[in-house]
Amino acid sequence: MRRREFITFVGGVILACPVVARSQQQPKLPVIGFLHYGTAKAYAHIVLAVRQGLGESGFIEGQNVAVEYRWAEGKYDRLPALAGELVQRQVFAIVAAGVVAAEAAKAATTTIPIVFSSGADPIATGIVASLNRPGGNATGVSIIAQELVAKRLELLRELVPHTRLIAVLINPDNPGGGTEFGDVEAAARALGLQVRKVTATNESELNAAFVAIATPRVDGLVVGQDGYFVQQRDQIAGLAARYGIPAIYAYREHVVAGGLISYASSLADGYHQVGLYVGKILNGTKPADLPVIQPTKFELIINLKTANALTLPIPTLLLARADELIE
Repeated sequence: MRRREFITFVGGVILACPVVARSQQQPKLPVIGFLHYGTAKAYAHIVLAVRQGLGESGFIEGQNVAVEYRWAEGKYDRLPALAGELVQRQVFAIVAAGVVAAEAAKAATTTIPIVFSSGADPIATGIVASLNRPGGNATGVSIIAQELVAKRLELLRELVPHTRLIAVLINPDNPGGGTEFGDVEAAARALGLQVRKVTATNESELNAAFVAIATPRVDGLVVGQDGYFVQQRDQIAGLAARYGIPAIYAYREHVVAGGLISYASSLADGYHQVGLYVGKILNGTKPADLPVIQPTKFELIINLKTANALTLPIPTLLLARADELIE
C-alpha cells in the first residue's frame, strides 16, 4: 500500500470510530403510536396519564421510549388513515383512544400490539374475544361508560324530580351513537320518561342543537359519551348554562368545565392503566395474556356553582353520595 493511501485509510478509520461509538451509546428507542379522535389541546390530561403509567413501568418519553402522536382533530373518518401511518412507521405498540380508534387500529394490523381505552363493550364491538382472555393483538381498559346510561337517568330524575321529557345529544358521525341512543331510549322507557334525540357534529350544529332543546323546552339533557363532546366540553357547558338546561354527562371533564353532574369511571385513571399496560408489553408481555381491565369505582361529581345558577337545590342524600363537589 502506498504511503498516501495508507494515511487516507487510517484517517478514515479514526474519523469513523467516534460515529460508531456514538451509535452504540444512543440505541434506537422503541416507538409507541398514540391514536386519538380529538385534539392535543383538549386531551392533554389524557396524554399525561399515559405518560405517568409508562413512567411507573420504567419508561420515560424521550429517554428510553419515543411516542408518535396522531390526532384526528375531531374527524372519525381520519382514524383509519392515521392508524395506517403508524403501522407503516412500524411502531412497537399502538395506544388507541376510544372504540373507533381501536377498530381502526385492529383493521390496520393483526401483529402490532394495541392497548385501547373504550367506553363501549369491547366484546360486542369485536375488539377482543373475551375480557379475561382477549386473544389476538389487543387488550386495554373498558371504562364502562355506555352501560351506565340507566343510572345517569335515575340521577337526573333524582336531581330534577319533575322530569318527564329529556333530550339526548348524540354525534351521528360516531358509529356507536345509534346504539347509545337506543340504550338511553330503553332506560327512559323503563322510567316512564319521553326522549327527544338531537344531534351535532360541529360547533354550529351544537348551537343549533341547544336551540332545538330549548324550543320546546325539555326537563333535562343527557350528553352522549362521544369524544367530540368531551373535546367541546366548554362550549356545551356554556350552552347548557345559557339555556338553563340541567344536564348529566358521561365524564368528570364536563363538570370541571361547568357542567352540572356526571357519573362514570375516571378517564384519567383509565389512561393511567393504559400506560401501565404499554409498559408491560414493552417489557415482553403479550397483549393476549393481559385481561381487559374494568373499573371498580364510579365517580359522582356535582358542580354546586352550576346548580346554584340553575336555582336547582341538590337533595341531601345526593350530596352525601357525591365523590366530589365542585364550587
